Amino acid sequence: MLFGMTEEQLAQLGLTWGVGLFIAYMLFIIWKLARDSKAGRFGTFMLFVVLAFGMLGYIAKMVIAWFLQI
Repeated sequence: MLFGMTEEQLAQLGLTWGVGLFIAYMLFIIWKLARDSKAGRFGTFMLFVVLAFGMLGYIAKMVIAWFLQI
């Protein structure tokens, strides 16, 4: 037991908050890339659509699992 948590609780904490913070950091990196490259509105939009598409799948999986209470 680490910090009074079981291994399962620690893994769940890492998967929810850890991956969530990592996704937020990646969105910040995409925003900085768009700003530094002076991509404009459409370019910034396309960067977010293309580079953040994989993150959308992970978020959808979490929402579906929460909705179905799996």
